[in-house]
This record gives sequence, C-alpha cells and structure tokens, in this order.
Amino acid sequence: MINDYNKYQLTKREWIIFFLQGAMAGAGLGLLFYSNLPGILLLIPYGFIHVHNKKKKLTEERKWRLNLEFRDGLYSLSAALNAGYSIENAFSQAVVDLKLMYPCNALIVSEFERIVNLIDMNQTAEDVLKDFADRTGVEDIGDFAQVFITAKRTGGDIIKIIRTTGNTIGDKIDIKREIITLITGKKFEANIMSLIPIFIILYLRLFSSGFLDPLYHNLFGFAFMTIILAMYYGVFRLSQKIMNIEI
Repeated sequence: MINDYNKYQLTKREWIIFFLQGAMAGAGLGLLFYSNLPGILLLIPYGFIHVHNKKKKLTEERKWRLNLEFRDGLYSLSAALNAGYSIENAFSQAVVDLKLMYPCNALIVSEFERIVNLIDMNQTAEDVLKDFADRTGVEDIGDFAQVFITAKRTGGDIIKIIRTTGNTIGDKIDIKREIITLITGKKFEANIMSLIPIFIILYLRLFSSGFLDPLYHNLFGFAFMTIILAMYYGVFRLSQKIMNIEI
C-alpha cells in the first residue's frame, strides 16, 4: 500500500542511476561551458536536481496511471451496483472485475482491496473513500469522494452519481489524451531546440576553438558563461512547464 502518492520512494538502484545521469550531464556542461576542472565539479551536483526532477515526474506518472485505472474502477463499481449489490459488496465485486483487466499488483486493485478490507473492519465507506482521496491527491478521486459522502448523508442516488462521475472522468481523460497527442510533436521540437545552443557551442569548440578562447580561463568568461548557462536552464525549465498542460 502507498501511504502518500505525492511522495515517490526511489529504490537505491534508481537513486544511483538518476544521480549518475544528472552528474554526467552536469559534468558535460561544465566541460563545455567552462573547460576546466572547477567548472566540471561545480555542475556535478546537478545530479541531485536530476534526482528531484525524476521523482517529480515519476510521481505525476503514477498518479496519472491511478487516475486511468480509477475510471475503470468506477465502471466496475457502477456495474456491480446495477446488478443489485450493496455499496459495500459492490467494491468486492469490482475487485473481481478489475483483476480481469489488471495484474494483481495494479494500483487500483490494491486500493480497492484495501477499501474492502477496511469496510470489513467496520469502517464506513465514506471514511475509507476520504482516506483514499487524501492519500492519492488525485483531483478526480477527491471530487468523487466528496460527492459520494454528500450523497450518502443526504440520501442521493449513489448509482447515478457513480455512473455520472465515471463518465465525467472518462471525458477528462479522453480530452487530455487528445491534447497530449496534439502537443507531442511540439514537445519534440522544443527538446530539439533546447539542444541547439549546446550544439552551437560544441561546434565552435571543435572547429573554431580560437573564437571562444576569450570566454575561458578568466573571470569575465566564467561570469559570462555562468549567466548564459543559468538563462539556458531557465528557458529549458519554462518550456517544460508550458508543455505540461493540466486538465
């Protein structure tokens, strides 16, 4: 069970791999921009930033995967309720259906099994769903839990609510998938463009080394290249943020 979906716990192997990736990239940039050992050592700690960025990306990917699976969970839950199961037993039946669609260690299977176990321990469905929403931090799950709690307290039509929520989440996911498809090409272009300054400096270093000599091994060059590198990283991060569209 995952206690907090907003915190991704890297394995030791993952941490080392991501750190080495970032450290090597930092060392390469240090060699390219400063052409000396202090510059290389200065940028090797980028490995820690890379680890942080990878953790953030993996956290978002895990939550997106859970969101996709949760939609199928709601469809299974709605089908069980339509078949006449009570809300408590509907979760158990939904687990059976989900295991036909996903492996037993899938996120939604584990979460629905946890919901069933907690309900069997005499916890209310409202409390269990609220805990589920709080731990995941997924907007759609939080909205569903809030609507479900309100409907249970006021005697609303649970079956209709679950069906409507499932359709709404499905529509949002389809829209996001379409947007992702549309901007995939733009993301590729942005990644290529982000590499152009590196290629230009590399080209000048290899074929016109004397042209860049004034920018190396002196205080002015160090300061100038540091400013350029900071601007380059800022623009790169901005382009990544622009491409990350929230629905």
